[in-house]
Amino acid sequence: MTLASLPEKTLFLYNARLIDPEGGTDAPGTLTVQGGHIVARDTAAPDGAEQVDCGGKCLAPGLIDWGVHLGEPGGRHKESFRSAGLAAAAGGVTTLIARPDTDPAIDTPEVLEFVRRRAQAETPVRIHHMAALTRARQGREMVEIGFLMDAGALAFTDADHVSRDTRVLSRCMTYARSLGALVVGHPQEPGLSAGAAATSGKFASLRGLPAVSPMAERMGLDRDIGLVEMTGVRYHADQITTMRSLPALERAKGNGFDITAGVSIHHLTLNEFDVGDYRTFFKLTPPLRAEDDRLAMVQAVADGLIDVIGSFHTPQDEEAKRLPFEEAAPGAVGLQTLLPAAMRLYHAGALSLPQLWRAMALNPARRLGLPGGRLAPGAPADLVLFDPDAPFVLDRFTLLSKSKNTPFDGARMEGRVLGTWVAGVPVYVRETA
Repeated sequence: MTLASLPEKTLFLYNARLIDPEGGTDAPGTLTVQGGHIVARDTAAPDGAEQVDCGGKCLAPGLIDWGVHLGEPGGRHKESFRSAGLAAAAGGVTTLIARPDTDPAIDTPEVLEFVRRRAQAETPVRIHHMAALTRARQGREMVEIGFLMDAGALAFTDADHVSRDTRVLSRCMTYARSLGALVVGHPQEPGLSAGAAATSGKFASLRGLPAVSPMAERMGLDRDIGLVEMTGVRYHADQITTMRSLPALERAKGNGFDITAGVSIHHLTLNEFDVGDYRTFFKLTPPLRAEDDRLAMVQAVADGLIDVIGSFHTPQDEEAKRLPFEEAAPGAVGLQTLLPAAMRLYHAGALSLPQLWRAMALNPARRLGLPGGRLAPGAPADLVLFDPDAPFVLDRFTLLSKSKNTPFDGARMEGRVLGTWVAGVPVYVRETA
């Protein structure tokens, strides 16, 4: 069933623990859904409504996962729109914000229109797309930003292809500023980062891995902040992962620059030691950092300095991962593990559920101009029902993604998605044993 064909429903969801990131509350309540939108909270059931007993479990806005890699076009064997949509629904993700690092890259209105139509036809969840900032993400020639915005591009990024030509990047940012476009950067100094498989330090040295200093991220962020100050562009740093970057980010926000930042769930819950004996499912971009960096990132999310948490879902096939660590492809799938991984932070007492949903739903929606991420009347009825305490051992072969490259394989986790709704229509219901 596609979003375009979803029928309207009237639902009354009761006996729920409402997680409201906008109000910062976690309290019992009810929701009334009509015509695909939330129409009331904490009222009696309307006549004729289909009633859903939430069993005292958590009901929250559906997750908005910013920075998802999809295999189409060019890598459908790794992930298709259909498989990604099914995995997202099972993970409580109701909106995917897709990266343009496909083959070919999403750098023309024609390619964007193709992937948008394919996505709408194949997926039960919402998918929005970012477009490349430069042709083929090569950092040499600016794309037609205005035409791509007209075609539906939410933001512009070359993803992990960091431009070495600062003059070209400044021109792109200047033109994006004139159109009000959002530019998404990947803060890394490209020369220092080339070929790196780990973060420099004792662990990388003992393992003999090619490494990059955390300063590479700081240097890349400093350059981007300088260009933001020069051009006035709206800017989002996709992944901040080291404590060295936080003072620069804090100063930029304090100076009133239009800047936000994100972090991956893997960098909030894992550290460099998880690589262990060269386990390639833990090879990511940027690489996993020291434990002090991880703790600093968690605190930055709690303080609101880092705005967004994403899975940075990057499917890789078995052949790309069954290689020596430094040769293996980076990345991990995360659509179905984003929520249970986030529950690690909740159960550790590091972040509350409203704080987590602020970063995983409300803030992405606000930054991208989307109506979701809220439980207020008038918001779309994109919802997830979950049990934050349900324990399980993750088996990667139960994931619905085509690729199974998760660092959480075999890990003890808590947090089960029980149901997911998009526009008030169930797109996933967990089968009870």
